[in-house]
Amino acid sequence: MTLVSKSEPIIIVGAGAFGLSTALHLAQAGYDNITVFDKGATIPSGFSAANDVNKILRVEYDDDFYTNLAVEALKAWKAPLFAPHYRRTGFLHCASGEAPQEAISTLNSFRASAERHPEVSKRIIPLNDRNDIVRAVGQLQDGSMPGWKGYLNRYDGYAHAANALIAVHEACITLGVRFLLGDAGEVTNILYETPTTKDTKGKATGVKTREGTTHAAKIVIIAAGAAVTKLLPSLAPQVTANSWSIAHIKLTDAEAAALRGMPVIYARDLGFFFEPEPRTKLLKLCPMGGGFTNTDPQTGISRPPDTVEESAFMPLGDERRLRKLLAQTLPSIADRPFVDKKLCWIADTADSEYIVDFVPETFNSVAVVSGDSGHGFKMFPIVGTWVKDLLKAEDGRQAISRWRWKSVETGKAGNWGEAVSWRVGRSTELRDIRPL
Repeated sequence: MTLVSKSEPIIIVGAGAFGLSTALHLAQAGYDNITVFDKGATIPSGFSAANDVNKILRVEYDDDFYTNLAVEALKAWKAPLFAPHYRRTGFLHCASGEAPQEAISTLNSFRASAERHPEVSKRIIPLNDRNDIVRAVGQLQDGSMPGWKGYLNRYDGYAHAANALIAVHEACITLGVRFLLGDAGEVTNILYETPTTKDTKGKATGVKTREGTTHAAKIVIIAAGAAVTKLLPSLAPQVTANSWSIAHIKLTDAEAAALRGMPVIYARDLGFFFEPEPRTKLLKLCPMGGGFTNTDPQTGISRPPDTVEESAFMPLGDERRLRKLLAQTLPSIADRPFVDKKLCWIADTADSEYIVDFVPETFNSVAVVSGDSGHGFKMFPIVGTWVKDLLKAEDGRQAISRWRWKSVETGKAGNWGEAVSWRVGRSTELRDIRPL
């Protein structure tokens, strides 16, 4: 079954990692009538979670399905388009001496997954104490790292996220993909034919933007990140907008040079940081925790704030956690001011599974690629192949059952995402931590 010919109009809403990857792979497959919409004025969009200095590229999960998928993705990062933005520095993964059992169990589960994989297992180095850590990572020689234990995975690394987005955007333009950004690209509604029954939405005919302009499409693909439920409210039981904070420290040229080549340093109960970005000399840090939601009391749906300025801060509890991380690893900069602080909003599923499927009752005219859940960017080079496969599916169904649209009534009962192993702590509402 062919849902759309290669010359019929395709609209992609969202120019973040999932949207750009989809545009790239569809264009490479010969689809020549693709338009991407984003309300951000530039690429990278200020509303994209991937608009960041760097993102971890780790392959180990406690689920071998995702470990194997991540290995496939990291191989794709070696392709000419992506390789300039890929740094295989390694991933030091530890828990401190004060870590809760939940964090230690997750670390051990991830390590076991890496050791099961025939390619990854060769790159695992056990770290049983501080001496092992300093031998493996000389840049941490001044750190106390009390009770730290874990491993170093030399298979892993990170990507220069914003630069990778720019490169793929440019490649898409070369392939003929059109982009509408800013006010012209802010989609407010999906347009549908008059439904034939009360139980269907009807077939999508296109989208309408904030400016009131309508754009026709044979298929509409929603890759709107944390804001996905604004266009697809029926997805709310499966996806919520969640956020984690980010901060940076400005280093001197000498300090940045000394930390060059350092692996990602990740303490499962405290947070993580990367080698400094070469051009800006910024060292990025992220604290661990359960994340922050922005739930509307009337609807029960969490969505990101409307402006990036509303997320330009770091909660005090996160700052304290990062100070503790630095005091144990890089004490010489532990009191350095944090700059460029913000909350990074993601489309989060309760089970951390992606959603790549057609929206029910739309006759396969609306597809959604969502649920990055904080582990999606590593898949940037291959996400678009999943959407391409969905559009080409003979039966019009997602072949991978775990990525299908789920008929659930999860709501907000309990703590969202509490079953996800890699999270430590409980989610908090934005209104409870927002600066006065």
